[in-house]
Amino acid sequence: MMWALTAAAQSPVQDRAGREQAIQSGQLRAGAAYNNLQQAQREAKLAEQEFLNAQEAQRAAQKHAEEMKRQLDDAKKAVEAARKKEAQARKAYDEALDSVDRARRR
Repeated sequence: MMWALTAAAQSPVQDRAGREQAIQSGQLRAGAAYNNLQQAQREAKLAEQEFLNAQEAQRAAQKHAEEMKRQLDDAKKAVEAARKKEAQARKAYDEALDSVDRARRR
């Protein structure tokens, strides 16, 4: 019976100590969870910034590719125009030589 009274007397103290320990343990877990949350938020922000940087780089590369394509098309047109001019000049030259040859045969 004495043991029951001693156990009953210690019980509120033990309950209080157990609650305090549970509170401290919960606070530690909450603190660790908050630190993890902050780290995850930093990582998400960094990943978002990297995404935006990559997106901007892709846009710049696309713009550059479009400009290079335009330059390529312009160069192709210039080559075609130069070949056409060369063909016309060759034809005029050949006609002039033929004219000289005809004049010599007379």
